[in-house]
Amino acid sequence: MFDNGRVTDLRPRLPSPLQEVTDDRFARHGVRLLLKRDDLIHPELIGNKWRKLAPNLERAAGRTLLTFGGAYSSHLRATAAAGRLLGLPTVGVVRGDELAGRPLNPSLARCSADGMRLHFVDRATYRRKTEPDTLAAVLRAAGAQDAYVVPEGGSNAAAVRGCRALGEELRDHADVVALACGTGGTLAGLAAGLAPGRRALGIPVLRGGFLGEGIRALQEEAFGGRRGDWRLDERFHFGGYARVTPELEAFAADFERRHGLPVERLYVAKSLYALAVLAEEGAFAPGTRLAAVVTGSPFAG
Repeated sequence: MFDNGRVTDLRPRLPSPLQEVTDDRFARHGVRLLLKRDDLIHPELIGNKWRKLAPNLERAAGRTLLTFGGAYSSHLRATAAAGRLLGLPTVGVVRGDELAGRPLNPSLARCSADGMRLHFVDRATYRRKTEPDTLAAVLRAAGAQDAYVVPEGGSNAAAVRGCRALGEELRDHADVVALACGTGGTLAGLAAGLAPGRRALGIPVLRGGFLGEGIRALQEEAFGGRRGDWRLDERFHFGGYARVTPELEAFAADFERRHGLPVERLYVAKSLYALAVLAEEGAFAPGTRLAAVVTGSPFAG
């Protein structure tokens, strides 16, 4: 895939394993729960991070990678790790200029240790980061005018096309595929790869109700129009990104005890909780093979 002699450092485990778990919350409704273990694709570029970054790394062709994220962004960590493994310079534009000069949290410290140069911007600038003039100013201020720019969350047309393989891996194994969504790029590609008659379900982890429009735009850019049968259920964000309520924490801890699987709280826990509620509501017909995509693993610091 890469011609710089370090391909073995980024060799993924594909297709990722599909693990069936027995859980009475689903079984009593006749639903089979399958876990699509994308968290096992690569030890550092975990889950959808591999699927979205790999095609962008190819397009970068050795140039500096510049991307965006918050103070705890798993996308920033994955990009920094890819840069270290491939010997590519990376720049992370971090939301919140108040963080500059403070001790780095464990997530940003990992990015820095992997060689990523961190550039902090105020929140107003960050909100306008996709505007051409603002982006150009950020690139100049970061000293990265010639960088290859990867958007926040890694979601662009190349990433969406990369995530189509996730749906293709599940074509013959699942009737409904569900995952938590941040920017929507993984769902946009996943839905395009599913077989006719299969459907994708996205669980947004942010409030706002804006994600559907973003997914439609990503599919338009990647494929020329809407692809696949997909929908969103907006009820399970638990107050917004990075919000973990006691109820969600209790659910995630219980799931871990039942199945011996570490549950990442900000995305994966919300999707699994949503599926348990939906199963109780009768959203899945008896006999449904329901695949939950495990898009990440807990960050150990």
